[in-house]
Amino acid sequence: MARSALLNVMVQAAMKAGKSLSRDFGEVQNLQVSVKGPSDFVSQADLKAEKIVHDELMKARPTYGFLGEEGDEEKGTDGAHRWIVDPLDGTTNFLHGIPQFAVSIGLERNGEIVAGVIFNPATDELFTAEKGGGAFLNDRRIRVAARRVLSDCVIGCGVPHLGRGNHGKFLVELRHVMGEVAGVRRFGAAALDLAYVAAGRLDGFWETGLSPWDMAAGLILIREAGGFVSDFKGGNDMLTDGSVAAGNELIHKQLVEVANRPIPTR
Repeated sequence: MARSALLNVMVQAAMKAGKSLSRDFGEVQNLQVSVKGPSDFVSQADLKAEKIVHDELMKARPTYGFLGEEGDEEKGTDGAHRWIVDPLDGTTNFLHGIPQFAVSIGLERNGEIVAGVIFNPATDELFTAEKGGGAFLNDRRIRVAARRVLSDCVIGCGVPHLGRGNHGKFLVELRHVMGEVAGVRRFGAAALDLAYVAAGRLDGFWETGLSPWDMAAGLILIREAGGFVSDFKGGNDMLTDGSVAAGNELIHKQLVEVANRPIPTR
């Protein structure tokens, strides 16, 4: 597959950070860990990976803005472009030795995500997409699954952390979705969950309480894989609203409807 110069920069940054994470993952029990919040940990590996990604991207495009999970936002002189980066999505998995984590890099142009890279160094899986260029897993073109009814589908979700999110609201959503689908999965890394929808491994996905870096790259992957993605109400404010629902056209529509059913009253 041919990649643009910009996508090559993103891939190189993700893979370089991934190599660093792989080394630290091999010695996960020896990492120095500080507490960032309830059940929300940040490791030295996380900070190191963000520095690698930041330095690689800004060396290639020094005028672009940069929004990363671990640092303050940098405004670029360019004004039109912004990198949106999660250097280690799935930190809790990483710290528990679970090989479900990724480096996620999205490129925003004038408010629209136009390129994305998600790399899981533990499995050596590289998901890439550019606007108008399709979505790929390593060098293989990917498409969203073609199932048409929720009862045939496996749907991914995110579960609110201790001290974060509306647990009661999520349990209502889960109750509604569980009653309509073949299965529900929670893997613990939203970027990879969205990539799995793009690759047809999950038929759909929903989560609330996300940050822009959790989903920026995944949004373009799903769209370029022929899927539909929106905020939880069916709009296009994912990055500001913090909610996301995804699937093919039919499953996305059904998932949004089911997950938004009102709480039953007695």
